[in-house]
Amino acid sequence: MASAAEQLAANMSFSAFRTADELKKRIWFTLGALLVYRLGTYIPLPGIDPQALQSVFSQQQSGIIGMFNMFAGGAVGRMAIFALNIMPYITASIVIQLLTSVVPHLEQLKKDGEAGRKQINQYTRYGTVLLATVQGYGIAVGLEGAQGVVVDPGFYFRASAVITLVGGTVFLMWLGEQVTARGVGNGISLIIFAGIVAELPSALAGTLELGRQGAISTFIILALIIMVIAVIAFIVFMERAQRRLLVQYPKRQTASGMAQGESSHLPLKLNTAGVIPPIFASSLLLMPITLANFSTDATGGALGTVAALLGRGQPLYMATYAAGIIFFCFFYTSIVFNPNDTADNLKRYGGFIPGIRPGQRTADYIDRVLTRLTAVGAMYLTLVCLLPEFLINAYNVPFYFGGTSLLIVVNVTMDTVGQVQGHLFAHQYEGLIKKSKVGGKKR
Repeated sequence: MASAAEQLAANMSFSAFRTADELKKRIWFTLGALLVYRLGTYIPLPGIDPQALQSVFSQQQSGIIGMFNMFAGGAVGRMAIFALNIMPYITASIVIQLLTSVVPHLEQLKKDGEAGRKQINQYTRYGTVLLATVQGYGIAVGLEGAQGVVVDPGFYFRASAVITLVGGTVFLMWLGEQVTARGVGNGISLIIFAGIVAELPSALAGTLELGRQGAISTFIILALIIMVIAVIAFIVFMERAQRRLLVQYPKRQTASGMAQGESSHLPLKLNTAGVIPPIFASSLLLMPITLANFSTDATGGALGTVAALLGRGQPLYMATYAAGIIFFCFFYTSIVFNPNDTADNLKRYGGFIPGIRPGQRTADYIDRVLTRLTAVGAMYLTLVCLLPEFLINAYNVPFYFGGTSLLIVVNVTMDTVGQVQGHLFAHQYEGLIKKSKVGGKKR
């Protein structure tokens, strides 16, 4: 008995030590990767005059460019090697996922399991390089069009800028995949999260400085703080909201007799798409800016007019952003959750929703409930992302206090904490299995 107890204690102690050690390594790896990312946002492109760039950027940081700079952690304003950030990868993911629904080859790859997903990921990487090349060249041409920003304009500058920007994006794509595999949380989301959080102190200091100078009243600052707290609480509440469908399992015969039927719940989140729709919508809004930069006069022409209309608070910006969020809410939800597969799994294991016939009727019912939930979730995301923009446009507070940035920060924080808890729970479960085995030997 003593030896069994000692063995149990030793096993539990070793399991706890291994869990803490492995989790510590994952956290340190994640922090190290994010530190490398932050250092890269301060390394400027070769051949750039920082003072002239700052002067030009201060006049054009409104609208979608300000949002892009927020996602890039200030790298756009410094025109660093990570100025494109991870946005080309996100845009490529959108294009590939859209093509999956219409191209038979990609649709078949999606059904082929792990091998098919690897091939789709490879196509996404190719698309990332292509989009980063196009956007990098557009940025290089746009910088040459700004007076005094480029020290020595010409082919050499364009080639070096494109190579540097594409290399930075590919490196971040690889870094995000490494964080996902060897760290804690989703690497791509954490990169965007780190960029936003890193700029929050300077944005807060700028707001307080505007209050000290009298540009913003104390009442507005207090109202802004209350609004931020209220939006965070609202986001947490809505992200945890779910509709739980009752699933009943029939009685079954066991060795000891007839067992009672079991019941469980099928949870459907109100916002199944998470933070993806605002990121996808904002990344697509960057395309007109990139195309406008191909002109030596970015303020002229049709593309220049469209780019100007995509300023903060402009009706076209608001309408396009809202439409993009709503579309990607439904599109991404349809990708990550298939009602037909869920209904087939329930039928295979004998489960059914009371009052609903198993099979296609169950799939239709789940799809109807999910569509209504997604509609409410889309309205919630649109409200959170656009309502603060009106206040930002009216009172000129920093863009980092917008609903999109708060949504990303809260969602990524909740997901990362959930993964840490899941990692700890998995090892605790292993410890309980070992405990039951030792207890069985003892008896």
